[in-house]
Amino acid sequence: MAEGIKLAVNGTLMRGLALNTNLLVVGAEFLCETATTPDYRLWSIDDIHPAMVRVSQGGVAVALEVWQVPPAGLVQVLLQEPPGLSIGKVTLATGETVLGVLGEPVLCEGQREISTYGGWRSYCGALERERQLQPQRSQLS
Repeated sequence: MAEGIKLAVNGTLMRGLALNTNLLVVGAEFLCETATTPDYRLWSIDDIHPAMVRVSQGGVAVALEVWQVPPAGLVQVLLQEPPGLSIGKVTLATGETVLGVLGEPVLCEGQREISTYGGWRSYCGALERERQLQPQRSQLS
């Protein structure tokens, strides 16, 4: 891709997840896996998607992917994002600042904070392990 805008994604737009097709259909190209600087917190929004918010204290590094998106495709991707998610500037662990998907703080109110997992994939993996243990626990009761 000759021209594009770097976009950091931290949830369902990542490879293999529910909304990744939204990036692929606009011709976006995967660049790398990385993380943010430790200035962000992450919430699960009803276990459907995450919301990442930049904070001044108590932040963690959040795992994410960086994609190169054609300028026209960026608008299409954004219009398909769930309500409460928007684009802002995200600082990567390398120090580079790129556009990224962020959550509005109000979206996170009353939701489960998942910052300690370090990322959406890690949280989803923990949920899956928990679900697999549920039948075993009920058989033991």
